[in-house]
Amino acid sequence: MHLAYPAVLSALLFCTGLYGVLARRNAILVLMSVELMLNAVNLNLVAFDIWLSKAARDTLHSGQALTLFTIAIAAAEIGIGLAIVLAVYRNRGTSDIDKLRDTAETGSGPDGDSPGPAAPATAEKAEATA
Repeated sequence: MHLAYPAVLSALLFCTGLYGVLARRNAILVLMSVELMLNAVNLNLVAFDIWLSKAARDTLHSGQALTLFTIAIAAAEIGIGLAIVLAVYRNRGTSDIDKLRDTAETGSGPDGDSPGPAAPATAEKAEATA
């Protein structure tokens, strides 16, 4: 089999995942897009390992070993990522990335009750008008 076929498929998968990361607003869809990108890398690793092993008979198949490590890292990433997304969804009520960013910028202070950095500016305005 030619190396071009899996390489082109891998490039298409990676570009689809990259588009999903850049265009999607839902955190779960972003995590799925990252997984798609990691699977494209896995496909490349295995394809190049097979292509290079045809030249030398006694090889260690290091591309396939790296693929196993990538799969393990991807499984840990998706487990931790989903746990974080579920915790944020329970606290904030949304998994929309833009809304979470806006909430973080205008949210409450570190203790949860006092207002954040925007409060001194409003207090100064109130004193200046009084």
